[in-house]
Amino acid sequence: MLAIAEQFAASDTGRQRRANEDAMFVRAPLFVVADGMGGAQAGEVASGVAVDEFREASTSEIAADPETALAATASAANARIHDLAEQNPDQAGMGTTLTAAYVGEENVAIAHVGDSRAYCLRDGELMKLTDDHSLVDELMREGRLTPEEAQEHPQRSVITRALGPYSDVEIDTRSFHGRDGDLLLLCSDGLTSMLDESVIHSILRGHGTLPELGRRLIAAANEAGGRDNITVLLVRLRELDARLAVEGPTSEVTSEMAAPVITAGAADAARPPKRLQPRQPRSAEARAGRRRRRVRSAAIVAGGLAVAVLIAGYLAIQSIYFVGTNDQGLVTIYQGLPYRLPADIPLFSRVYVSGVPYVALGPQSRAAVDNQHGRSENNAREFVRSLELGRSE
Repeated sequence: MLAIAEQFAASDTGRQRRANEDAMFVRAPLFVVADGMGGAQAGEVASGVAVDEFREASTSEIAADPETALAATASAANARIHDLAEQNPDQAGMGTTLTAAYVGEENVAIAHVGDSRAYCLRDGELMKLTDDHSLVDELMREGRLTPEEAQEHPQRSVITRALGPYSDVEIDTRSFHGRDGDLLLLCSDGLTSMLDESVIHSILRGHGTLPELGRRLIAAANEAGGRDNITVLLVRLRELDARLAVEGPTSEVTSEMAAPVITAGAADAARPPKRLQPRQPRSAEARAGRRRRRVRSAAIVAGGLAVAVLIAGYLAIQSIYFVGTNDQGLVTIYQGLPYRLPADIPLFSRVYVSGVPYVALGPQSRAAVDNQHGRSENNAREFVRSLELGRSE
């Protein structure tokens, strides 16, 4: 059974910021870090609302289903921040990152949005537990940007997902089996943007108490420039029986049942051939039935032609592409026409979602996206690629 052996939490304004927009919440076994954004103290409001939501959360509900409860609490925080931003013009567009961890009896659950991070130091190895929701990291994961290009990217500070900017947000969650001696690190990007992971790894492997290690991390980030607020939260785990937990390999077994293939042929081949009967004169009823069959055949032909016309039209619009935004406000490539039929049937389908938020675009690029004019596939992809690289059309 896991327990908290030692913990440390501290936040520093850094050397280039006047205010601290980071917020944190520590109530073992729940730990939360949030990094606000928005200016005019709106970022401070957003991060504060996020940690307040976790402060009010039911510990028993989180313990019952940690991943689901953490995600639900983060979603509730998103709704509160979004509503505040819409009601107060001075706070419009405010948001916050969020990384939360809950230490259960055997597993550690993580909920995450944005570019704050969670790590685990285990047996001397540093494991990253979260993926940054930032433009440059999305592009690097897709192999469309190198780490060297990312360092100089003009939009390297743009995050693609946060609590607050939109009414709905996707929350990443995961759980992993905790072990005796695991050291968890939750931090804002004020630490990771200043220090390489190799430096963080070296400090965490050093000798000293958790407070000493935590203060070394903050001091190193400030010495590297301290361009942002720095929040560090450290948690060392232990097992109550003092035995090291052995984590064996896990396997996932899936079964797929294929429908049996039924063929006709063998049975038909065994049947005796039908005998030809002498042809009898058609009755009036037979002739009427023949006319009905002709009418049905004509209807089938007409229906087939109509279907052919629809297919031709469908194929025609499939050669058309346009650029717009999805429900999360990210620049997206669509195939088809930007219209809907009655009953809300779309004439388009989504092809590619970029990591570029519409709100981060300049006026010229926004106008190009708003026009939604027809493009070729290559033209649409080249345009979005130029946005991802920080260039306008």
